Amino acid sequence: MSAPLLEARGLRKYFPVSGGLFGRPRGWVRAVEDVSLAIQPGETLGLVGESGCGKSTLGRLLLRLIEPTAGDVLFEGRSLLAMPPRDLRALRRHMQIVFQDPYGSLNPRMRVKTIVGEGLVIHGIGTRRERLARVRELLGLVGLTADAEERYPHEFSGGQRQRIGIARALAVGARFIVADEPVSALDVSIQAQILNLLQDLRQRLGLTMLFVSHDLRIIEHVSDRVAVMYLGRIVESGTREQIYTAARHPYTRALLAAVPVPDPRHRAERAERRTMLTGDMPSPIDPPPGCPFHPRCPHAEDVCRRVVPPLLAGRGGHAVACHVFPADGAGAA
Repeated sequence: MSAPLLEARGLRKYFPVSGGLFGRPRGWVRAVEDVSLAIQPGETLGLVGESGCGKSTLGRLLLRLIEPTAGDVLFEGRSLLAMPPRDLRALRRHMQIVFQDPYGSLNPRMRVKTIVGEGLVIHGIGTRRERLARVRELLGLVGLTADAEERYPHEFSGGQRQRIGIARALAVGARFIVADEPVSALDVSIQAQILNLLQDLRQRLGLTMLFVSHDLRIIEHVSDRVAVMYLGRIVESGTREQIYTAARHPYTRALLAAVPVPDPRHRAERAERRTMLTGDMPSPIDPPPGCPFHPRCPHAEDVCRRVVPPLLAGRGGHAVACHVFPADGAGAA
């Protein structure tokens, strides 16, 4: 296997909770807790989990849009945290993000040609004429008409605005993209168009991607590998086939069981195998001891309440963080 394009090592991110004496924090939100992962060149890693589990925070940590509390991020083997500001600025050409909100992520006072071409100006790429030609090329690439460059964001639909956001991310030659819930704010009919566009661009441009979503059906459609996140931790990861046909962790099974089944003939079978969850996800300010999932897990044992299960890889790289249902072959020589 080739060296990963991007790698995270022991990432943690704690946000202070204000309100303590003399301005001191009265607690910490443990948004990301000891996350390690690697993304190969040309691969799409799907990151899935409930709202509030830390998915978007992890995506921003990988781009160093926010600073980690601990851990490191490497791009082509180089540490982003140890990189001088000038080198990091140059590297940002290759690491971009597509935001969740296609309405709030675009400046309403800028024309589309300025929004898409802003990165080219910042990095000093090309002449004015070359930059305009690049903007027009990108707008055509994402399926927008030639007159789009002179219009403002409010003149476009949600799907068209997300296309503008994608064009902006690609303008400076991005190789790694964090797609942070890029279709969750769109109508279902438009979601498929944006997903197909991202898939097509990935193949044509050789993009590497972290695709963040809470929707397992979307993750299955776009991902090569899948990582399941719960309360700031990765609890299971593997290839798409491993996760969708041989999930081990009770949380992953519960998520899969909750996906609607269009064929009524299979609903009864799904109901019999369903893992029922009780209660809500614990607060990241005061996470439970041991396995973070044990308060909601119907299979929890005493060890689950005391010891945090490590994420151990088994056959084929399928990794699970569970005392009761470890990955097949985990820990074997």
